Amino acid sequence: MAETKRVVLATRNQGKVREFNKLFSILGWECVSLAEFADAPEVVEDGDTFEANAVKKAAAISRYLNMPAVGDDSGLEVDALGGRPGVYSARYAGEHATDEENWRKLLEEMSGVPDEQRTARFRCTLALVEPGSAPLIATGTCEGRIAHAPSGNNGFGYDPVFYLPERNKTMAELTAEEKNQISHRAEAMRNLLKLIQEK
Repeated sequence: MAETKRVVLATRNQGKVREFNKLFSILGWECVSLAEFADAPEVVEDGDTFEANAVKKAAAISRYLNMPAVGDDSGLEVDALGGRPGVYSARYAGEHATDEENWRKLLEEMSGVPDEQRTARFRCTLALVEPGSAPLIATGTCEGRIAHAPSGNNGFGYDPVFYLPERNKTMAELTAEEKNQISHRAEAMRNLLKLIQEK
């Protein structure tokens, strides 16, 4: 049985913390959020890859709190746009853009692009940094296409315009349970768990 230990998730998003707690409970670990550490620094995500941002967040928080930390970064890669918006997914339509402003800009850019060229994927990279150890890095993806119009009210971000052909639904039409089975974050979390267990 793995020793019980606490790992801090480099986010104040309680939804993410709940997801990670399910993962780490398999190891007997407890996951806490940055919300429990009022003086923890805000880490600027200025890397040019998801991995750079995830490692930067995890390393900074691990160093500051002297405990294991997980950083994550994720976004949407659209093949017809050369992989954009990528690391700029959250601010695609501007620094303080809403989810709707971002996906509306995407639909405008994809106007006229035929179905077979609308391939895209959500990508999530996770980094676990423990004091004195090299980062463990895991990635997950979820393949789909960019829809021609939004559909569905669940999820967030680009979910209403991310179409899953094998399910004939957008990500925003899935239940939370369905999404958690196939999402890029769920796959990245499963891959991270494997790396931890193999150590």
